[in-house]
Amino acid sequence: MIPPVVDLAWCQERPDRTVLADVRWYLDGRSGRASYDAGHLPGAVFVDLDRWLADEGSPQAGRHPLPEPARFAEGMATLGLADDDIVVAYDDAGGVIAARLVWMLRATGHDAALLDGGLGAYDGPLEVAAARRPAAVFTPRPWPAERIADLDAAGDRSHVVLDARNRDRYRGEQDPVDPRPGHVPGAVNVPCRENLDATGRFLPVDELRQRFAEAGVTDRATVVSYCGSGVTACHNLLALELAGYPPGRLYPGSWSQYSHASARPVAVGDAPG
Repeated sequence: MIPPVVDLAWCQERPDRTVLADVRWYLDGRSGRASYDAGHLPGAVFVDLDRWLADEGSPQAGRHPLPEPARFAEGMATLGLADDDIVVAYDDAGGVIAARLVWMLRATGHDAALLDGGLGAYDGPLEVAAARRPAAVFTPRPWPAERIADLDAAGDRSHVVLDARNRDRYRGEQDPVDPRPGHVPGAVNVPCRENLDATGRFLPVDELRQRFAEAGVTDRATVVSYCGSGVTACHNLLALELAGYPPGRLYPGSWSQYSHASARPVAVGDAPG
């Protein structure tokens, strides 16, 4: 399988198989599609997170539960992404949103990677016309059970549980979208945006390994990653892989599910609790 993070030069060396995917999405309600239409990387298709990368949300399932495999496959095929394409995804936030598509593809055995630096890595003219690709064959594959965690696994103290949200939300100082502020007791805060340097590119591997080691990650640990709704948590999972650790598990329901489970305890402050 290809590396989880690649640069533009890597893509340009494989023009026949590489497809760029723009996965912009904003928590504040701005339109990712409008941003794509205003300017995107040449040839990039727009992937609608809410339509193709998530099922309908609910308090019981979380805000962005994984879609049924058939629905995901329908979306990829409709966009012209084939089973044997190499999909390189990007956004304008260092890959923290685009990581969801990359994780979904890699977890089901497809070649996919994040574009290091995202939209900002490209200094040429952007396109405004939507890319059109012919419909492709994309075979539905089940989500592998060993790559998924549920509500109980997220609260299992024998696992290393990573919270990818910003520090203020982890501490419980505020939460703009979920009913209870705080974090899963025992979870360690590893903000996904801190996997990046000031230019929006990934930190060197040794620095990533140090970040995760300080959070308790080892090569033998079962790692569970969560965030607000199972999107940016994928960025930590890809960073773990980039740093040379075994694959971790995504908790798709994340805080948007956990915080609705009123019987579950909540921790606040800097300490895991």
